[in-house]
Amino acid sequence: MRFRSDPQTIRGSIAPVVTPFTDTGEVDLEGLQHLVRWQLESGSHGISLGGSTGEPSAQRVEERIAAMRAVTEVVGDTVPFVPGTGSTKLDETMELTGAAAEMGADAVLVISPYYSRPTQDGLFSWYSAVATEYPDLPIVVYNVPSRTAVDVAPETIGRLRRAHANVVGVKETTKDFEHFSRVMYVAGRDTLMWSGIELLCLPLLTLGGIGFVSAVANVAPAAVAQMYEHATGGEADKALDLHYALHPLIDLIFVETNPAPAKWVLERSGLLGSGAVRPPLCRLTPAGAVAVAKLLGEGLAVLDGPPADLARRLLDGDE
Repeated sequence: MRFRSDPQTIRGSIAPVVTPFTDTGEVDLEGLQHLVRWQLESGSHGISLGGSTGEPSAQRVEERIAAMRAVTEVVGDTVPFVPGTGSTKLDETMELTGAAAEMGADAVLVISPYYSRPTQDGLFSWYSAVATEYPDLPIVVYNVPSRTAVDVAPETIGRLRRAHANVVGVKETTKDFEHFSRVMYVAGRDTLMWSGIELLCLPLLTLGGIGFVSAVANVAPAAVAQMYEHATGGEADKALDLHYALHPLIDLIFVETNPAPAKWVLERSGLLGSGAVRPPLCRLTPAGAVAVAKLLGEGLAVLDGPPADLARRLLDGDE
């Protein structure tokens, strides 16, 4: 909770960890804690859970709350914890957000309600309800139109920020790079912004972004964290080197629907007991596994730990 009073400190690579499931479909809380420990050891600057990579729509509310609690037990106050607490239903969003607040989350990511395609006024009312109910908790709007079928307009972000002091910023997961700039212009340059698009993580920093929530951190956490550190430490060339070296791993993450490829890598690396995903997703197909193995080898230079060991075994033909 020590970062809650100053959301500006929630900077860098906030790793959006996958939610591990057993082969029989239960949430693997011990496996989740193991992954979080590895993320912290690898240098990730914060932890998120329950965004798109965490398969939240395939879980019951009580499962999501138990997973958040398991993460807080490991993270404590060492780095910021920013869970996703949104749902298609407002009552579930309130319940999840309240649980996150009680267990000490530093901020929450609230996705715009998917499928229903609300108007901008509807989005404003939705976020206003959450912000009003939890005025002491920093709220981060989670804009991901590819999954929600609606874009949170820059003007709506600005309107929310003017109406609620605890709406501190936005995680932008849109490939429209102009959108990033328009949000900053309309909502104010003090708007906290994180990128959810891997290839826009580094460019966003030049517009005033303070970090990123990148799914590729699931397989290359150290490199993603170091890219931010180089960029903000005056080592632009080193940051660019990592940006381009991460390309194969970014392609890997999206060979098939995220997070199935990442879970395949984590299971084969020994970091997960199972690569299971929940319906309607399915495990990586054999063709997908061939593509992932190739891309993992191409990204070996920026891999570390168990994923690097897996990449070497695959290149040597030992797997």
